[in-house]
Amino acid sequence: MTVAENCDPECRSSTHARKPGGSNRWRRPAAAGFAVLVVGGGALAGCSGGGDSGSKQVSSSSPSGVCPIGQVANQVLPSVVTIAANGAEGSGTGSGEVIRSNGYILTNNHVISIAAHGGEIHVQFADGDTTAATLTGRDPQTDLAVLKVEPSRKLKPITLGSSDSVKVGEPVVAMGAPLGLSNTVTAGIVSALDRTIQVPGENDQNALLVSAVQTDAAINPGNSGGALVNCDSKLVGVPTAGASVPSASEESGGSIGLGFAIPVDLAKTISDEIIDTGRVTHAYFGFQTSPITPAVAQQAGVPAGLHVDAVGTGTPAASAGLRQGDVITEIQGQNATSNVQLQELTLTKKPGDTVSLTYHRNGKSTKTTVTLGSQP
Repeated sequence: MTVAENCDPECRSSTHARKPGGSNRWRRPAAAGFAVLVVGGGALAGCSGGGDSGSKQVSSSSPSGVCPIGQVANQVLPSVVTIAANGAEGSGTGSGEVIRSNGYILTNNHVISIAAHGGEIHVQFADGDTTAATLTGRDPQTDLAVLKVEPSRKLKPITLGSSDSVKVGEPVVAMGAPLGLSNTVTAGIVSALDRTIQVPGENDQNALLVSAVQTDAAINPGNSGGALVNCDSKLVGVPTAGASVPSASEESGGSIGLGFAIPVDLAKTISDEIIDTGRVTHAYFGFQTSPITPAVAQQAGVPAGLHVDAVGTGTPAASAGLRQGDVITEIQGQNATSNVQLQELTLTKKPGDTVSLTYHRNGKSTKTTVTLGSQP
């Protein structure tokens, strides 16, 4: 079963990792390519979608005894929920976790987007009880959303960890409802950090998983929005996407040991803003750019970098002196190679923060500083 069969978008994208200094410089070779799938909706063929709320699947790629998986599961599962979303265009299931005792639940935007305009959302708790949920707010650009349920029962918020404490090689446990099977537990390790992944978003725009945690814990359709926790039962990431090896016929939606989770620090920042204001305000530059490859640059007699296609009047880019036709060659001291570098900055920086750019115009290189504005 593929993600596409469950009304979720599918994409093939470049995957970037940051070298020291923060630039995204690693690109997976096309010859060894893979598809990155958002893993929100899931329904196992022949099942009702809710799954057996009392079942658990535990598998571990970490040495026995390193992480008390059973204890972690018992501690965290009461905080993890299964989400069913229904809208005019269909339905799907995903996962989420209680983040505040007064009823707020964190999940992925693509889990609930189908119900964002007049649809219905229901939440099933670990004990099988189900209740209606309302949408507090969502952020398609980071693929995060917050739901609210009435705290008619005692809710157990998940304990939040810190992104700074996550280390490559440490054991982690993923919990959610893959293929609609509630209370599923899988285990593995953190296999890499600082992956920046583009996934399909809304209105033909991409969402960006910034500094994502990579794990070999099984992440399958339906795991999206769930919990990736450490051995101290603390949330370290929100599982959002999984990789799939392309086949000659169709994409396989099953886990191949490459899953990606939004880091907890970013998830907390976004969810706090949604709860406080109902929306998220991102930074922006106010220009449009397109990459110039070295081959094209050589033919055109300009440096490789990002061509400035348009600059909005009165925007931060215009105030910094940038014009249509300029070629940005450096971003924060790193070579400019991809629009993703700029997109990442708009998601990780705030309006009022500054970004240093070097651009080429009429044979001359100039440095400037852009003071980011609030995205309209």
